Formats: sequence, structure tokens, C-alpha cells
Amino acid sequence: MALILHIESSTDVCSVALANENGIIDFRESAEVRSHASILSVFVDEILRKNKTEVSNLQAIAVSMGPGSYTGLRIGVSVAKGLCYGANIPLIALPTLQFMAMGFLQQQLKKNGQIVLDDALYCPMLDARRLEVYTAFFNKHGEFESETTAEIIDENSFNDLLLNNIVYFFGNGSDKCASIITHANARFISGIYPSAKDMIELSQELFQMQDFKDVAYFEPFYLKDFVSTTPKNKILGGLG
Repeated sequence: MALILHIESSTDVCSVALANENGIIDFRESAEVRSHASILSVFVDEILRKNKTEVSNLQAIAVSMGPGSYTGLRIGVSVAKGLCYGANIPLIALPTLQFMAMGFLQQQLKKNGQIVLDDALYCPMLDARRLEVYTAFFNKHGEFESETTAEIIDENSFNDLLLNNIVYFFGNGSDKCASIITHANARFISGIYPSAKDMIELSQELFQMQDFKDVAYFEPFYLKDFVSTTPKNKILGGLG
């Protein structure tokens, strides 16, 4: 039984979830701005106490690896690494945009019973300030269809993809894009944000694959530190 603690801190909303291969066991979430440093450890302690377990009983810690808020990611990864080091358990790092897309697809599945538009693309967006967003494109299986990029949005953004595909945009970066990207094939869904609840399926997959990170040397995927120009809007394939 893979009992895994999940930590998500890439935006203003931070959350912690305890889960195993059968699904979620317990969950905590806060949207209080700039509270990550003080509240994540409290959430971890509350969940473990309520469920009468200890860090040493966990099989792994899963953390949101980014992209996202520099400070939020740094805090979340620091908490996760500290727990892993202290209990000598593995660290799993999950691409934030990927589990966002997987969570969105699951929500649509529950609402509609099926994903009607099989050829649609799914584009989570995280705010990177001003008119820039962190983003990637995914298919209906939650698989990467493009690399992760930092994009400065204008009225021509993603026109090559929108020409032949319905694209669902969501996440805290999509709201500011709705009045700029006006193509008929663009669909904007509000109220979607990264959550520890959406990390569970992917963390279980990576645990079974024994895909663990080096606790001593792992760093979040900040992205902007490594992007010096605006990437072109082109399906490239693979994980960024």
C-alpha cells in the first residue's frame, strides 16, 4: 500500500493531501495569501495526527515541482525535502501543469460523463505576472503535447493550434488572457487551480515506477530562470 503525502504550493492557494492507491484519505487547503511558510507544516501535522500515523509510516512525499510562484515552490519543496530527509523516505516531484490538466479532465469527466471533444487540447496557465503565463498543452489523457514554456500573451498567441483545435484554457493565468485570445475555438474555464487532490493519480504512477528525486539536490522547476526569450507557439512534444 503506497501511503503518500502530497504538498502543493505553486500559487496563492496551498494544500496538503494524504492518499493511497485507493484514493484520498484526508485534505487541507488554504487560500490565505503569503501563508505557505506558516501553514504547510501545520496542515501536515494535523493530517498525520487525525489519521493516527507518522511521517515514518509514509511510503513517499509528493511535491508540486513547478512552474509557479518562486517563493511558494521554494517553501513547498523545502517542507517536502525536510520530511523526506528526516524519515529517510523517497521524494516524488510532479509537474504542476500536468496534474492540473489531469485534475481538470477528471472534473469534466464527472460533470459530463465523457470528454465530448476527443481532439481538444487542454492548456493550464499559471500567472507569471504582467501578460506572461507558464503554460503547456495536454491531450485528453493528460499527456504532454508541448513543452512547458513561459509565454507573453498577445492577440495572436496559439493561433496555429486554435486554427484546428478546440482549446480549453484554465488556471489563474487564464483569466487575464480571456479578453486577449478571442479566437472562436478558445474556451476559458474559471475557478481552476493546482490542488494536492489532483496529484494523487500521477504520484501513484511515479511511485510504482520508482521515479524518485535526490532529496539533497532536487530543486523546483522555476522555468523563468532558464528562459531568456519568448518561445514560439509550436507543438514540440515532450516534457519541458
